[in-house]
Amino acid sequence: MSEAPHRRFEGHVAWVTGAAGGIGRATALRFAAEGASVACFDVNQSGLAETQGQIEAAQGVSAPFVCDVSNPDSVKEATSAARERFGKLDHLANVAGVLRSESTLELSFEDWSKVIGINLTGTFLMCQAALPHLLETKGTIVNTSSTAALGSHPWMAAYAASKGGVLSLTKSLSIEFIKRGVRINAIIPGAIATSMHSQFRLPEGGEVELLKGAIPHIPYGTPECVAGTIAFLSSKDAGFIHGAELLVDGGAMS
Repeated sequence: MSEAPHRRFEGHVAWVTGAAGGIGRATALRFAAEGASVACFDVNQSGLAETQGQIEAAQGVSAPFVCDVSNPDSVKEATSAARERFGKLDHLANVAGVLRSESTLELSFEDWSKVIGINLTGTFLMCQAALPHLLETKGTIVNTSSTAALGSHPWMAAYAASKGGVLSLTKSLSIEFIKRGVRINAIIPGAIATSMHSQFRLPEGGEVELLKGAIPHIPYGTPECVAGTIAFLSSKDAGFIHGAELLVDGGAMS
């Protein structure tokens, strides 16, 4: 866990989904480095153990909770346990997500439902579970969208739809709770070097030139770049930011 420039979250509690790896792990590490106690949520139990080990090796505080964010019962059980473990909640970072690239004509209903269920419904369920606690602490939520919600990314119908939904959900929740003291924003990562991007494959007959035109070729960013942005939006440094859609894409959408 790299040293953070500040300890803005001393005495705070953060929930981070997708914490078994990638951006989620980097976010959990960043919150912990800045003084927060971190509840780490993921379906990957071994990955959660690795994240917890890294946090504890740096004298941070965390606890793992196996959770399928697309399942209401799993979310209820895991978040109730996290609330009992840490006693309160100040910050929620919704990072859990899956990527699927496939011809729309070949995309099955099951695969469509899985992507929407984790990326969009999972974000909603975690927000719904967290908000009663965040109202008590005047806390924050940062949701994770994607440049696929803004650009014309081919072969990503389910993924793009789910991430566009995250942006709309964030806007709606932000205004609904703005007068009640909860700040809610979204980040929009571009190409970030995580295992998720290894899931992208051109479908049979997919045109490489079409893909190049839709997704500008830029160097991949790191999970830590995104984690730092989540930490900023969660901190008092961003206290006047509500309903924002903050690009973390290396200029790809510029």
